[in-house]
Amino acid sequence: MKKKTIISMSMILVIVLIIIGVIRVKNAHQNTENTKLIKVNEVTRSVFYAPQYVAINKGYFKESGLDIELTTGQGADAVMTAVLANQCDIGFAGPEASIYVYNEGKEDFCQVFAQLTKKDGSFLVARDKTENFSWQDLKGKLVIPGRKGGVPYMTLEYVLKKNGIDPQKDTTLDDSIKFDLMAGAFASGNSDYVTLFEPTASMTEKQQKGYIVASVGEAAGEIPYTAYFAKKSYMEANQETIQKFTNAIYKGQKWVHEHSSREIAEAIQSFFPDTSIELLSAAIESYQAIDAWNDTPVLKEEAFNRLQEVMTAAGELPQKAPYDKIVNNKYAEQAKN
Repeated sequence: MKKKTIISMSMILVIVLIIIGVIRVKNAHQNTENTKLIKVNEVTRSVFYAPQYVAINKGYFKESGLDIELTTGQGADAVMTAVLANQCDIGFAGPEASIYVYNEGKEDFCQVFAQLTKKDGSFLVARDKTENFSWQDLKGKLVIPGRKGGVPYMTLEYVLKKNGIDPQKDTTLDDSIKFDLMAGAFASGNSDYVTLFEPTASMTEKQQKGYIVASVGEAAGEIPYTAYFAKKSYMEANQETIQKFTNAIYKGQKWVHEHSSREIAEAIQSFFPDTSIELLSAAIESYQAIDAWNDTPVLKEEAFNRLQEVMTAAGELPQKAPYDKIVNNKYAEQAKN
């Protein structure tokens, strides 16, 4: 009798385990069906984009039914090419890329729907240790600033002009180095200065290959530096998706503003596996110090106009683009409510 009871209980246990397994598989299948894959191409991998990584790792996209596939384009031009070629759904780069495409007369142009950063995120790194740095120190020097026509290049030019330096006459800006190769080129001795994002700037300093002397963003002031955009046709066909995406980004922005540099570092470290928490925390503090992150995803018209002024001053914008064509704040405004 006792043996039969044990056998019966074992059979019941097996049946229960099978039922639980079937339910789990079914739920996993349903979750997969209810989750929409969104391909996002970011301009570079940087601590500068901490709110985005927080939104991913804290599950803000997942809870909205979105699964993010993140790739890195290494340059705004590469990101825009991926968007226009339908290799990704959403691009993450400087709004200038959308302005260029609109001015080319493309019918299905890109619209910016969420702004993440409001300052230039690059830091000027010098070959030698410098006491009492002055922008005048760049006179007669060779600088690696990124791609001509990109916001990093134009913002540096803007800062130089503000400080009475003619970028064409007083210094040499070498724009021949690809974005992802700038740190390596500088470390090889190819220039006197380079502009680098975090954590690359701090890693370069830690390796004693260069020394951070200034924040380009702090010197330039507010400018809509990095934002999310998509083709107009995609946004019209996927309005609910764009709204969910923007909601998640806003949650990431709020979380970053409410937590310490170390907490942020711990939340995003999976995106920087080769960087210590201490170095990440220091890099985050650098961005907190210059108030680099937007409070909300809204891209204001005055900020957009300032960007176009910088582009015009750099000789890269023969014709200004209308704010209401390039920027669609519908989803950002809704996310705030």
